[in-house]
Amino acid sequence: QADGMSEVGKGTLTTHVLNTATGLPAAGLGVRLAQLQEPGLQWMELAHRHTDADGRCQPLLAPGQAKAGTYRLHFETAEYWQGLGHTSFYPFVEVVFIITDPAQKLHVPLLISPYSYTTYRGS
Repeated sequence: QADGMSEVGKGTLTTHVLNTATGLPAAGLGVRLAQLQEPGLQWMELAHRHTDADGRCQPLLAPGQAKAGTYRLHFETAEYWQGLGHTSFYPFVEVVFIITDPAQKLHVPLLISPYSYTTYRGS
């Protein structure tokens, strides 16, 4: 996209998912990234990944791809727990956050168990 290049920074967006019931990384969990579009407040999907054996995936925003705005990480937790033979109280987890400085590196980890989840801004 040629427009808005001045606001594009060098930041990246990464995540890490940890299964706190086992203390192990959550492998094979689907993660989708979307950005809130103005006007109309529609979500536009930017990336779809699956976590690797370490609970991580390729950056959801590559360097230079981040723009200021509101974003949503959608974690497909029900499929993950079903794969382990568990049911999950939360069919998915969505984390909505704002990028104000596109040059920053953002890390948004997720800690999950069948009946709880926690997220925070990591480094």
